[in-house]
Amino acid sequence: MNSARLEAIPDYFEMHYLDAGLLPCMATLVAHKGHVVHEAYRGTTTFGGDQQIGPTSIFRIYSMTKPITSLAAVMLMEEGVLQLDHTVARYIPAFEKTEVWNGGSASAYETRKPNRPILVKDLFLHTSGLTYGHLHQHEADALYRKEKIGRPDETLAEVCSRIARLPLVFSPGERWNYGVSTDVLARIVEIISGQTLDVFLRERIFEPLDMLDTGFFVPEDKLDRLVAYYQKDPQTGDVSLSDGAGADSQAFARQPTLLMGGGGLVSTVRDYLRFCQCLLNGGTLNGARLISPKSWAFMAQNHLPDGQTIKQMGDETFSETRMDGNGFGLGGAVVTNVADTMAPCSAGSFSWGGMANTYFWIDPMEELIAIQMTQMAPSTAYPIRPQFTALVYAALDAQA
Repeated sequence: MNSARLEAIPDYFEMHYLDAGLLPCMATLVAHKGHVVHEAYRGTTTFGGDQQIGPTSIFRIYSMTKPITSLAAVMLMEEGVLQLDHTVARYIPAFEKTEVWNGGSASAYETRKPNRPILVKDLFLHTSGLTYGHLHQHEADALYRKEKIGRPDETLAEVCSRIARLPLVFSPGERWNYGVSTDVLARIVEIISGQTLDVFLRERIFEPLDMLDTGFFVPEDKLDRLVAYYQKDPQTGDVSLSDGAGADSQAFARQPTLLMGGGGLVSTVRDYLRFCQCLLNGGTLNGARLISPKSWAFMAQNHLPDGQTIKQMGDETFSETRMDGNGFGLGGAVVTNVADTMAPCSAGSFSWGGMANTYFWIDPMEELIAIQMTQMAPSTAYPIRPQFTALVYAALDAQA
């Protein structure tokens, strides 16, 4: 790779975002053929602060939790105790009675029986009909807000039981809709394994991969490394502090009751690199084998019906990554049409991002991993993902 072009990556973000006061910090990393060829940390943990971010800085990765939870479920598939065609009700009986929205309002609505039950594969693919309350895209979203789905004082088992009582936005398999599907999948991991999600992930993924700064909260002795989290109002453009840095954090300074498998983790750039490198290596890293190469190849295929893309199945529905040209695998987006992505990339690249503007992709064709992290919501606040993508691929030189 071209070293001068790699060195230009952090300069670009510093000039256009940090110096302009739009972002407090930016971390970027690129690995090529198993070697880190670029790693940069610019800015501070808070706007106007004096603590520089670095390799040990801890970020809220939100929906970048989803590929990790999905890997956990694939590990159980390899053990023969979980299958994609299993019904969700097999593990969580409350979903036997889940019905589909059939009109009305959040205060008075009708439901109907689904055309088929929710399957485990629907949880991986977001074709379950489950949704998020913050989306404001469907009338059923208001019920999630009304019921306060995601309250921090309940367990994953409790929230999944309440989710099962709410109507689906469509019959399973009919469309793609971002939502709490991965959280329900996480509950199935707990039920099958007999472990809480945090214990399973720590013992089966984080410790074997040496991801020792990844978890559902930040221990006291690491709190000074947690970066502040900001939010940009899409209407006014005003930026406000959503959760503080270090001990000022209200959300991640203690062990949570609710372990959200779809968005609850914090991590570092280097920790997430280990996760990505394990996948790119075919499920192994430094002697630890998590899944087989065949299982990773299976994860990284487009599993949407008839080879459709997210856009084709979800119209303009919200997600953490661009719709165009991407199908969906077991836990992340998969590029199926490079031209439609409107950015340089490779077919088969596997990616996802998080609400606070964290993002990664794995490009098996180029043996490339790229990770970007800052802490500004929403993920659409600035076009930093396509800009990072363009800068990284611009640094690829011709193959020898």
